[in-house]
Amino acid sequence: MFFSPRYVIFLFYVVIHTLANYFNLYVLLPKYLYKGKLTTYILSLVSWIAVVSCVMFGCYFLSAFIIGESLDYFCVFNEEKGETYFHTLTSQILPATSGTMLLGLCIKLAKNSLIAQKKQQLLENEKLATELKFLKHQFNPHFLFNTINSIFFLIHKAPGEASEALANFSDLLRYQLYECNEQLIPIDQELNYLENFVALEKLRRNKNLKIDLSVHLSNKKPLGIAPFILVTFVENAFKHVSNSKEMLNWIEIKVEVDDNNCLHFDVTNSIETKSDFNTNLTYGGIGLENVSRRLDLIYSKNYDLKIDHQKTRFSVALKITLEELVLKDQISQERNMVS
Repeated sequence: MFFSPRYVIFLFYVVIHTLANYFNLYVLLPKYLYKGKLTTYILSLVSWIAVVSCVMFGCYFLSAFIIGESLDYFCVFNEEKGETYFHTLTSQILPATSGTMLLGLCIKLAKNSLIAQKKQQLLENEKLATELKFLKHQFNPHFLFNTINSIFFLIHKAPGEASEALANFSDLLRYQLYECNEQLIPIDQELNYLENFVALEKLRRNKNLKIDLSVHLSNKKPLGIAPFILVTFVENAFKHVSNSKEMLNWIEIKVEVDDNNCLHFDVTNSIETKSDFNTNLTYGGIGLENVSRRLDLIYSKNYDLKIDHQKTRFSVALKITLEELVLKDQISQERNMVS
């Protein structure tokens, strides 16, 4: 029974339709539908169904030739009623192929929808938990006290520097209170916060700490980034940088956004001994585990994080493919054009 002609044609059906579905779901779907090219996808899918149907019809001829039977062994023809090969192709094989392809497509889209809903729920829960943790630790009393104290001494010693430091401090608080409430914010705001944070940290540090901050944005597109992703690693560098009087202590921070919307972020700091360094990154109660989880939820496979812990240095290299933001002005213009 398993080697009967009809079983062979059934295997042809299973194998060909399975391969056809894989091509649709993992080639056509990501290439066109996921990129918003609905018309192109529909045309491609219709063409692909026609091709697969023709291939399947060819398998009927091949099977009939192998077993030495005529084609009507698999297909019933009635020439008096006008049932021809084309009629068999369009009334039997084409609907079967279309049904199989559409069934596979529906299952795939339903699965993607469930995964997206679950991911969105996890993201919302993670965002809520992160916000609650951050609100508890948003104003680090130790950081605030030392910053205000440093500005106070600068008022009499260098009023110009004190005024600039106070402006940086004001921008930093404004960002924490008002500008970081969205899931993605403009990259300029995040980098401005980072620069203000570094500038205020310099006030609290001794002269034996060299701090290099390099920011290069060759890409002028309005790109977005999740807030407080970068500063976690910078705060960790300041927290664990070496504090030796016999050597130069240093922190190097490099930020670059290339023309492919890819953010390259590198932070390296000196440490005294490997055993004295704690790799548990924390910023406002948000540790490395939570930062990695946020990266997984927000950027999925569009990021790469590498941490290198050597004897005298600790480095973090982060690459993120950023999304282009749709600005409010642009949305208003598009709505006006539609209306």
